[in-house]
Amino acid sequence: MNSGFGASGKQRELKELVAMVPNGASLALGGSFLHRGPFAFVRELIRQGKTDLEIIKQSPGYDIDILCRAGAVRKVRAGIVAMEGNFGLAPYYRRAIESGSAKLEEHACASLTAGLRAAAFGIPFQPCGGLHGSDIPALNGWKRLDDPYGAGDPVWVIPAIQPDFAVIHASEVDAQGNVRVAGTHHWDRIMSRAAKSVLVVAERLVDTAVFTAQPEATLVPHFMVEAFAIVPHGAWPGSCWPNYEIDYPAVEDYLPQGDAALAAHLAKAPEATEVRHG
Repeated sequence: MNSGFGASGKQRELKELVAMVPNGASLALGGSFLHRGPFAFVRELIRQGKTDLEIIKQSPGYDIDILCRAGAVRKVRAGIVAMEGNFGLAPYYRRAIESGSAKLEEHACASLTAGLRAAAFGIPFQPCGGLHGSDIPALNGWKRLDDPYGAGDPVWVIPAIQPDFAVIHASEVDAQGNVRVAGTHHWDRIMSRAAKSVLVVAERLVDTAVFTAQPEATLVPHFMVEAFAIVPHGAWPGSCWPNYEIDYPAVEDYLPQGDAALAAHLAKAPEATEVRHG
């Protein structure tokens, strides 16, 4: 790998990165709850008026809530959905599902991961344990197969789930598009392997020497990344360890109903502030 900073053929402004996503696309969003989600990307989807989106994530919260609030979502494939303990359930997401404006394919986190693994491995389905006694397989029409080795009970198999895009918020990226995440990467790795394309928002651009010095820390290699943007504090109001923690007052300010509250929240976001003052 060559060393050096500077713009590359893969680097985009945030607006350009989001413009690559057409209406009707399916997006797997990285992070978990209020932690290291691609929230600047999500907000730019709203600013650009994207619609008819399918959102795929094991544990979404703020991201799916604000997208449902803006009317951008057609379908959700998700496990647990919540704004975390301080704020309870995701209210605008719940309203969208209850009203029918967005369709839910309910999963366990494990079953959604199994579907992504099937896509990553290039197979039509993936076995998943722990679903016996649950209503979820019947709700989704999943099939159960006998153990071909005769050593166990029948097992549920989950159809492959291949998102159009995996969107990841990363700690660091280099000019070639190599990606590194500090701390846990949640389900970002399997999302990146399952999706047709990977888009990345990163806190900072670093020299490729950072990756060559510790190659085992690379989460997504450059050849899997279509494009990236640099957006410091792009996971706001969530956290991005060890750079910053959750901005709890900002989350609380987001929750009130009304277009004015949503507009004020979008205007306060770091990427919007940087555009005005950059």
